[in-house]
Amino acid sequence: MTTHPGPTLLGVHGLTKHFPIRRGLLGRTVGHVRAVDGVDLRIPAGRTVALVGESGCGKSTLGRCLLRVHEPTSGQIRYHPRDGAGPVDLAALGERALKPYRNEIRLVFQDPYASLNPRMTLLQIVGEPLRANLGLRPAEIEERVAELLRRVGLPPEYLRRYPNAFSGGQRQRVGIARALAPGPRLVVADEAVSALDVSVRAQILNLLKDLQEESDLTYLFISHDLGVVEYMADEVAVMYVGKVVETGATDDLYERPLHPYTEALLSAVPDPDPGARRRERIVLRGEVADPSRVPPGCPFHPRCRYAQDRCRTEVPALRQGAPGRAVACHFATDLDLKGVHGT
Repeated sequence: MTTHPGPTLLGVHGLTKHFPIRRGLLGRTVGHVRAVDGVDLRIPAGRTVALVGESGCGKSTLGRCLLRVHEPTSGQIRYHPRDGAGPVDLAALGERALKPYRNEIRLVFQDPYASLNPRMTLLQIVGEPLRANLGLRPAEIEERVAELLRRVGLPPEYLRRYPNAFSGGQRQRVGIARALAPGPRLVVADEAVSALDVSVRAQILNLLKDLQEESDLTYLFISHDLGVVEYMADEVAVMYVGKVVETGATDDLYERPLHPYTEALLSAVPDPDPGARRRERIVLRGEVADPSRVPPGCPFHPRCRYAQDRCRTEVPALRQGAPGRAVACHFATDLDLKGVHGT
């Protein structure tokens, strides 16, 4: 498939998550929503891999499967733990065996207002994983929480304040501090800046970058904002209807996409140069395919302006399309697609 620099921290192999559709008085299963449908993904240590796509493509579900918030239907989540003992399949572990790894993989939620308990102080919110997972004493917890608040740019004097005293950006800093509390190696940032004002986003993004450098963190950065992704990510994986359809280094993918869906997404990225020649805006026909009724063949073919007869009957495999790149398109090597610079 693709080649990536650096050792693997977490590898996903054939991961699926199908939600049953139940109807009738007996709640019989009449179908499934294929939210994640056979995903392969590699996250190298110390890097930021972005997961992008339209709403409903399965990005957040995949991120929650990695943390076992959602139980995968099938597939492997092979994680290389801190002790170097070799990869562990997180998808196969019971709750007791999984608990030590919950300290090493943490989640930053999208909504800083809904993700913090309004009845708890910052000391209780950020200190909760320290008490539950590390068993620290109250004095040790207070000391650690004060240091965590400093790291995310909040005065330690805020320890005993409640979330309603803070702005959205400050609340997201609290959420980041909570995620960092047990000393993780991998942080899943699920639309971590999408609910924030534009003026605050840059501050949070720079904070995430600084924390990554200080603590050698690895990020899975889930976002629909391609401009933010270009700034944050080393590598990008593009999802469509539960499947990864393209992966590659950020610069390469933005310069020359290989999948028509990626080309359409990139055409919506604003050009910061007001004097640049206006790029063609590709408006996709119809809506994202229903994951409970995925079209035959390539899931993207009903919206693809390059679709041919083969696309309507044969599912394309994710394969190497260029050095360090993977793409699920029958005609990737034949198409001349445009990137963010119109090349």
